[in-house]
Amino acid sequence: MHNPGHRFQAQDRLAGGAQYIGGRLTKGTSGRTHAVVNPATGEEVYTYELASTADVDAAVAAARAAFPGWAATTPGERSDALHRFAAVLAERAEEFAQAESLQCGKPLKLTREFDVPGTIDNTAFFAGAARHLQGQSAGEYSGDHTSYVRREPIGVVGSIAPWNYPLQMAAWKILPAVAAGNTIVLKPAELTPLTSLLFAEAATHAGIPDGVINIVTGLGKEAGEHLVGHPDVAMTSFTGSTAVGRRVAEIATSTVKRLHLELGGKAPFLVFDDADLEAAVQGAVAGSLINTGQDCTAATRAYVQRPLYEAFVERTAALMASVRVGDPFAPGTDLGPLISHAQRDRVAGFVERARGYARVVTGGEAPQGDLKSGAYYAPTLVADAGQDSEIVQAEIFGPVLVVLPFDTDDEGIALANDTPYGLAASAWSRDVYRANRATREIKAGCVWVNDHIPIISEMPHGGYKASGFGKDMSAYSFEEYTQVKHVMFDNTAVARKDWHRTVFGDRP
Repeated sequence: MHNPGHRFQAQDRLAGGAQYIGGRLTKGTSGRTHAVVNPATGEEVYTYELASTADVDAAVAAARAAFPGWAATTPGERSDALHRFAAVLAERAEEFAQAESLQCGKPLKLTREFDVPGTIDNTAFFAGAARHLQGQSAGEYSGDHTSYVRREPIGVVGSIAPWNYPLQMAAWKILPAVAAGNTIVLKPAELTPLTSLLFAEAATHAGIPDGVINIVTGLGKEAGEHLVGHPDVAMTSFTGSTAVGRRVAEIATSTVKRLHLELGGKAPFLVFDDADLEAAVQGAVAGSLINTGQDCTAATRAYVQRPLYEAFVERTAALMASVRVGDPFAPGTDLGPLISHAQRDRVAGFVERARGYARVVTGGEAPQGDLKSGAYYAPTLVADAGQDSEIVQAEIFGPVLVVLPFDTDDEGIALANDTPYGLAASAWSRDVYRANRATREIKAGCVWVNDHIPIISEMPHGGYKASGFGKDMSAYSFEEYTQVKHVMFDNTAVARKDWHRTVFGDRP
């Protein structure tokens, strides 16, 4: 099992603080403490004082004070700062990987090979993108007037990040905002603040000015809602559940803020009868179990055309049963725990209720023995559920894949679209025309073909329907954090002198 003596390496440096305001680490002033718990063991690894609304006010004030100076820097200066930031992150990659594994229960090989390298790559991408923010060319579109379009930073951005990818989600929100000249206050999930704090500290070490990046760690009902509703916050970016996203939208619209929402998902995994069965089985297991299924793009609904259905169920169950569940810090571990015992119990509840109307083919239980104290749940395959059932329609956020058969291509695509969500999907076929039709007709922000889950910094991530709106990563994300201004020049001296007469006539 996980070594009980393993500790958060940066604990002494953070010294119990969980607020990073104006370039300084401070303690919260709510009078309430919160513990970061290692979900693999149930051990408390870091205790801190939660942020109050006064701490949020202080962070917003620091961001507002830093905004004029940061917005006035040239794209080249912001680019240089972000390149230095990427270098600092690379130097401290192992520290970030271990902290992320400790607070989330992710296998260390995942944080080393995916979370941390992806964050460094994203930082390098936005370092380059900072120099490519363009308006439109000047031109005469109306008589003797010259027009052009400016893209300008918005101001203070208030962002809320989830617990499933704390480091990457912090980066996805902070980097495009800062690259475009904004300043930011980020509230990480209270369960997983450690890498967000280290991220802000590393930014200061790289020379990004005090107040440009601020972190407040508090409860959503208090610190989060206060940040979203703050009158000095010009834009809100939120990643989390659709239910909470609706509440965020409700608060944000009261002050007419720019809003960016990346919400829940229920990704379909559509396997046509000409697909490579072995590739699809491996893709389904990897795509459904990534991050212990706590991924809004994870494959959760596999629709398999009937000639392949039984073989797919049998082989997927066998491969799932071979997945190694265990200590996140052990080299051979494939799957770690869920984020908490409460989340484990929530996932188990979905599966237990499904036993009344579906077939649990493998899994469906919490491991015992050495893993009993952790928030573990076995990889689970459920077959033969109805399309309208809870386990097919609701976001489970755990290592559970549901498999259903379909007959015609029309039926398969219709079933893939038959949930409120539209974040991601995949289609599996050797026929380019079939695959192309699926990419065109499936209503989701990303559709993979013969793969499921990879992302890259150059391409956008964001949803359709109840999965929200706005994009993370890519140049599309960069533009989300800018506002567009039309500038018009009157080119004639006469018009400048006499324009008022045209409108108002001669006046004394």
